[in-house]
Amino acid sequence: MADSRKNAVLLLAHGSPDSVGQVPDFLLRVTGGRPLPQPVVEEVKHRYGLIGRSPLTELTLKQAELLAGELGMPVYVGMRNWNPFIADAVRAMVSDGIEHAVAICLAPQNSRTSVGLYRSDLASNQGTAFAVDFVESWHDHPLLIRAFAERLRAGLDRARREAQTQEIPIIFTAHSVPERTIADGDPYESQAKETASLVAREASLASGDWTFAFQSQSMSGGAWLGPRVEDTILSLKKKGHRDVFVQPIGFLCDHVEVLYDIDIGFKQFAAMQGMRLWRAESLNDSSLLVAALADVARTRLSQSLLAS
Repeated sequence: MADSRKNAVLLLAHGSPDSVGQVPDFLLRVTGGRPLPQPVVEEVKHRYGLIGRSPLTELTLKQAELLAGELGMPVYVGMRNWNPFIADAVRAMVSDGIEHAVAICLAPQNSRTSVGLYRSDLASNQGTAFAVDFVESWHDHPLLIRAFAERLRAGLDRARREAQTQEIPIIFTAHSVPERTIADGDPYESQAKETASLVAREASLASGDWTFAFQSQSMSGGAWLGPRVEDTILSLKKKGHRDVFVQPIGFLCDHVEVLYDIDIGFKQFAAMQGMRLWRAESLNDSSLLVAALADVARTRLSQSLLAS
């Protein structure tokens, strides 16, 4: 049965400011207009200043371009907290006559603090302009797992050569969320840990080779999921390790939580403990990542066509 609709894919992401000066406005969008303490704002500005700029928008647009080439259909990008906003993407889709879209969040694990907010934002802007097939999660997609494992093996081989040892423990990480989120039944924690377990299996790691920690806990208080990466590094030090390898499996491209939190913050923390820290390269423009996104989109489009 041929599909006569004008289909598209909509990639949804968090968004990131283009310059340090835009950080205060960006943070207000993240918090829904609730002002953060000025020291928190200054610290975030400092972190963005150290990395120069976040490449998140540029990399996400590149992922969309590659995906459009793979699928042979339009792919739009909508950010919740910065340009290009979800509302802008929806207007462009309406103008282009899109009738049906597969919406995929570039956060493969489902949490109401990320995926849930993207979905609400999309629903508030979309109206009845076109039909949307919203992908709740794709954290266990085989091609996504292969993409992470590919980056892991390459980075770990490099680290082992530089450290001249095979004994480098791996910490898989994902962005932390408030503990109350999980207490309310959010699947994020279990899905993040499942992604890590699947990547470890794909990379043929033994159970003692790796552990899991949450990173980037909020600076504004409240109980957030742990264990923290810093505490995990200290635990590995107590076991006699002097090297550690980190792979974030909740992020699909470089941005401040990778380029500052890991490459600067965790690396400096490890150095203070007399340890060396390496990181897996982010997926960014990985062909396996693009193949995973394409397969998710094709599967949803086929299911939608059969149901119509």
